Amino acid sequence: MKRLIALIAFALAAPVFAQEEQSSAPYAYRQLDDAAQEARAQDLMETLRCLQCQGQSIADSDAPIAGSMRSLVRERIRAGETPEQIRGWLIERYGDYVSYKPQLTGLTWPLFAVPLAFVLIAFFLLRRRFTTKGNGQ
Repeated sequence: MKRLIALIAFALAAPVFAQEEQSSAPYAYRQLDDAAQEARAQDLMETLRCLQCQGQSIADSDAPIAGSMRSLVRERIRAGETPEQIRGWLIERYGDYVSYKPQLTGLTWPLFAVPLAFVLIAFFLLRRRFTTKGNGQ
């Protein structure tokens, strides 16, 4: 009977132990004491993509990996690193996908150039079409 009671007590306490185990990121839900540091951390967290949710920033996501990333950002800001150093480290670790603020590199320049090329082509085609109609009348 004592074993049964102990087993039931352990089963009821298991979620508490699991919750404590998940909270290994001390700054996942706790802000920094320095308001300026917290503001820098928040600004950076809003530009980093949650790797699990994919549609949310780590500032908005409740996924465990987002909590770990928030904690990491706050810890590094607290240690004196700049937001760009932290962003660079996260990009190095997780790839360009982690950032909502893509960097212009040798591999990403077409992503910036192609939309501009489409706009220029559309402008010249529309200009030619309207100037041709104007001259024909």
